[in-house]
Amino acid sequence: MPVNTGISPRARALSAALRTARERSSLTQRDVASKLDVQYTTISHWETGRRAPNTEDVASLLAVLGVRNEERERILELARRASESDWLVAGVRGATQQLAGVMECERTANAITDWSPWLVPGLLQTTDYARAVIGAGITDYGAVEGKLTLRLARRDVLSRVRFTALLGEPALRQVIGGPQVMVEQLRSLTRPAANVTVRIVPIGTGWHPGLAGPFIIYEFPDADTIVHLEHHRSGAFVYNDEDVAEYGQAARVVGEEALSPADSAEFIRSVLAKLEKG
Repeated sequence: MPVNTGISPRARALSAALRTARERSSLTQRDVASKLDVQYTTISHWETGRRAPNTEDVASLLAVLGVRNEERERILELARRASESDWLVAGVRGATQQLAGVMECERTANAITDWSPWLVPGLLQTTDYARAVIGAGITDYGAVEGKLTLRLARRDVLSRVRFTALLGEPALRQVIGGPQVMVEQLRSLTRPAANVTVRIVPIGTGWHPGLAGPFIIYEFPDADTIVHLEHHRSGAFVYNDEDVAEYGQAARVVGEEALSPADSAEFIRSVLAKLEKG
């Protein structure tokens, strides 16, 4: 079975973690290289994922950066398994690692296709809609607002990446956060950014592979495609060539069932009109 030979999801998360740790230390790449007695280009390659450091190199680097305790163990765990392809996690700690991987994929992708049958995709969520989704069942206001701030900051990628949102009709009709919140969310979908394409898949089109669940496809200019699957407290990156190809085919089939961007905007406006009437 063919396996990708590019940058694995864990390697992307590792590079992001190393870059973040160095930036927090206020040291430059040259500073770190000098302390480790390596070329500064080596540090650059580690931080971009072009070259994966071994576990011993990572341990030395973290010592120079002053990274300790749980954060050190988290990064070392990424290093130990950086070459592994598919990545399945469950629970809060694993989800935190995967979020780093997701954010690195968003940062470096040049095209993202998001099939979201039941909810508006995170990168297209309005502030109040996102707050309603993130805050469901959480009583810690500070934790919710912290996650919300991070979610909103991630929307910056839409200014440069080609983003295709394939939305199931239920995502438009499920009233998240109350009618007024949903009204504003639907309005925002009718005026997407220049790089964003929104297409709706109506109910009643019959079976298609998207009915199995949501997925996100990240395409990169200089690396192999990665697929991310996310569910409650668990998620997975798919990196195997054959599996990635299957998700690509699924996206094409879902796209064949989707309305055109213009017809999708009109469809959203029809749902919006009914919601505004109450």
